[in-house]
Amino acid sequence: MRIGILSDTHGWFHPGLPEALGGCDLILHAGDVGDPDILDRLEAIAPLRAVLGNVDGPFLMRRLPVDDRFEVDGVRFRMTHIAGNPDRWQSGLGPDLRRDPPDVLVCGHSHILRIERVKSLSGMLFLNPGACGRQGFHQVKTCVVLHVSAGAARQADVVHLDA
Repeated sequence: MRIGILSDTHGWFHPGLPEALGGCDLILHAGDVGDPDILDRLEAIAPLRAVLGNVDGPFLMRRLPVDDRFEVDGVRFRMTHIAGNPDRWQSGLGPDLRRDPPDVLVCGHSHILRIERVKSLSGMLFLNPGACGRQGFHQVKTCVVLHVSAGAARQADVVHLDA
């Protein structure tokens, strides 16, 4: 199974997204959608799950959860917009994640691409796809395609949208 993961579109649908996410079985948007039309355009590519970001307005507040926990092909996911830095999880999500770590934690907000295993949390995969919108300090627009099979997240491929 291929899962396309993106975040921080901030109301802009990158023209490279249909090609980058084509063939995905599921798309995850980790918040700061910015415009409901983004969700509709992503749903035209593949089934979609999304969470609310800190810049998303009232219409998206009625449509999206702040935190989403779900399972795909035997892999437990948790998605939220602001997760912080796994090197500093002494508060915030830290205690909750220590009690019940998912297999994959997806977040956005920082606009910083980061994919790593957190050994102290049972090898949980921490995945921030960076940002693919125009707003923010990021220089490169990215998304990620995660390959899941047999109950495990196998491989995460970074897609540079402007390449």
